[in-house]
Amino acid sequence: MPRKFSLYDIEALMKEAGAEKVTFDAVTSLEETIERITEKLAKKAIKYANHAGRKRVIKKSDIELLKNNLKKF
Repeated sequence: MPRKFSLYDIEALMKEAGAEKVTFDAVTSLEETIERITEKLAKKAIKYANHAGRKRVIKKSDIELLKNNLKKF
């Protein structure tokens, strides 16, 4: 299965967050986690869109609603 996120970009984000060095295993593990979280968020956004009477069309307003209802990590 092709990667959905750039490993280079994930590594860069980790370094911007303060990591001095990042192993390949750490980057690929975070990539898998990001994929799972993104899929869950997209499914929730689809539910909001459906509730608004739209089928499978996610709008910015759905994402804003989703962001406002997320629990803090």
